[in-house]
Amino acid sequence: MSTKLHRFPVTDDQIARVMDIFYARIRVHPDLGPVFNGHIGTSDAEWDDHIALITRFWRNALLGEGGYDGNPMRVHVTSPDITPALFDPWLTMFGQVLDAELPPEAATPWLALATRIGASFRMAMGETPKNGIPNLR
Repeated sequence: MSTKLHRFPVTDDQIARVMDIFYARIRVHPDLGPVFNGHIGTSDAEWDDHIALITRFWRNALLGEGGYDGNPMRVHVTSPDITPALFDPWLTMFGQVLDAELPPEAATPWLALATRIGASFRMAMGETPKNGIPNLR
């Protein structure tokens, strides 16, 4: 019998719950909603597909499950309406959802990873890091 070692102390159900709550908020956010709706669409089915995709991304990143084969860097960097300024409100709201839905031992490292990913996207978009080169590990 083999036991899978999870990278982060979260469950599949917690990841799914965070994604559902977070993206429900994104859809109606005054700055982020229009950008996301422009890329995803506005129907519930389109959003369900996007949430399923992003849930697979986070399950892979947090639990090492695999099942995600997209290229989020390319998607974010090549979309002219996705700007570095949008990452701050995204991360703020993401942190709020994580803090509300998860214990600190799960929320804190997950937000740290999301922040590092966002920093790498910003750098790829040409933004200079404020505090030197970010640690991307």
